[in-house]
Amino acid sequence: MKLAKRLPAVFLIGSCTYSCIEILWRGFTHWTMGVTGGTCFCILYHLYTKFERLSLFKKCAIGSAVITTAEFVVGCIVNLQLHWNVWDYSSRPLNLFGQICPLYTILWFLLSIPIYGVTTFLNRSIFIPRRRHFLLPASRQ
Repeated sequence: MKLAKRLPAVFLIGSCTYSCIEILWRGFTHWTMGVTGGTCFCILYHLYTKFERLSLFKKCAIGSAVITTAEFVVGCIVNLQLHWNVWDYSSRPLNLFGQICPLYTILWFLLSIPIYGVTTFLNRSIFIPRRRHFLLPASRQ
């Protein structure tokens, strides 16, 4: 199945999962976080399946960079430009405009471990399952 056909399902999984994690973490979420989570998961799904041979550490570093970058861009738009006040990391050490901080970059790194597992599962078991060959017993004469 081509990537374009997989993306709606991948987006939906990322969107719902990200929103649920945020509800568990903060007690609430915002629709923009669902869009951000779905977008990040699509990007990571593509990168993780394209570069399967990268080490888990490198995949987690990529995941952390992608999610932190998305969080910064979305935060600059929804929080700083539109003043929707979806989140504010101003009280966190070493924050950048209150939109990102090292603590969450580390958490995104750790979250990238199960993200890699889910992308691998989806790719190998759902979207591109390996053909199973069954040996039929020889008929008895």
